[in-house]
Amino acid sequence: MTDALVIGAGPAGLMAAEVLAKSGLSVTIADAMPSVGRKFLMAGKSGLNLTKMESMDQFLAAYGDVPPMMRHALMDFGPDAVAAWAQGLGQPLFTGSTGRLFPVAMKASPLLRAWVKRLNEMGVTLNTRWRWTGWQDDAAVFQTPKGEQNLSPKVIILALGGASWARLGSDGAWVQYLPADAVTPFAPANMGMLINWSDHMERHFGTPVKACMLSAGDQHTRGEFVISAQGIEGGGVYMLSKPLRLGAQLYLDLLPDWSLERVRAALAKPRGKFSLSNHLRKVLKFDPLRIALLMEFGRPMPDDIGPLIKALPIAHNGPRPIDEAISTAGGVGFDALTDGFMLRGRPGVFCAGEMLDWEAPTGGYLITGCLATGAKAAHAAIEYASHSSNL
Repeated sequence: MTDALVIGAGPAGLMAAEVLAKSGLSVTIADAMPSVGRKFLMAGKSGLNLTKMESMDQFLAAYGDVPPMMRHALMDFGPDAVAAWAQGLGQPLFTGSTGRLFPVAMKASPLLRAWVKRLNEMGVTLNTRWRWTGWQDDAAVFQTPKGEQNLSPKVIILALGGASWARLGSDGAWVQYLPADAVTPFAPANMGMLINWSDHMERHFGTPVKACMLSAGDQHTRGEFVISAQGIEGGGVYMLSKPLRLGAQLYLDLLPDWSLERVRAALAKPRGKFSLSNHLRKVLKFDPLRIALLMEFGRPMPDDIGPLIKALPIAHNGPRPIDEAISTAGGVGFDALTDGFMLRGRPGVFCAGEMLDWEAPTGGYLITGCLATGAKAAHAAIEYASHSSNL
């Protein structure tokens, strides 16, 4: 019989399994998909951003107002710990100009292969195509290729992901097996925004918007974003996920390094026979995309367009569907957990990763948060198992 069961084989689950196995517990991982880490692999498709190398104060600020237990997990397994873990798996790393940490290989697959190999060498049992279907008394019940299987370990760690990218395994179906008052409804995070573009914007689809400032509520970011056929997406938009989801107006500063007074002074130069577009190109050095955005959202154009250039309201139709979001808000609330991430209503059952009700921007923060909570839940589970054995 296994001592510890981890349900879910993403970053949080695999990290939990590693910590558990290092303590000497026998560990079994169960995952519903045919192979492990599918969302992790997809996240690394365009370059696996593991974490952000910055001061701890800056790092923690990216997670917003999270409970102390989440902050402690991040402090215990922060950027330096992530770097050491990846290097321990034989992955050379480099830090980009913005502080983002990547494997030299860029892809997730070499790291994941090395990780699974190490877990195998530690004696961890990995069962794929095992779908968790709830409880039978204290046993976890699974539908497997060999029929129903029940496991009753000393401790269980749930690392089941959120509710985005269902095709990769994160479908949120697990909520039906936990008390309703323990779970907050899911909502999209790190998502694009839907926009019904006019025809003249079609030629700009796929074009990145750079060197602009985006604002929503009291949050501001200078991240890049992309014009797509469905709307806007990319890091600059994802950073504002929470206020946008809650209904804050999105504004775009087309010239963030210029004051309003400087913009007005430039616009006041004689236009002559130039059209407004040509005038903007000449005195503000606007590229065609900036002009197109101003024309798309600024009409009818006022006499004084300076304020529009500094705070252009972007009309949108809300977030893209949750299954297209990079991550989700909502999930298991921290009030339903002890400081060791154990479910108050189910002693010996712990939660970790994206299934918890926290959100963070892309840029390595999501992966680090999953690794950190997986490690923290595992340490608490080890203590619980030890205490149970001594009773």
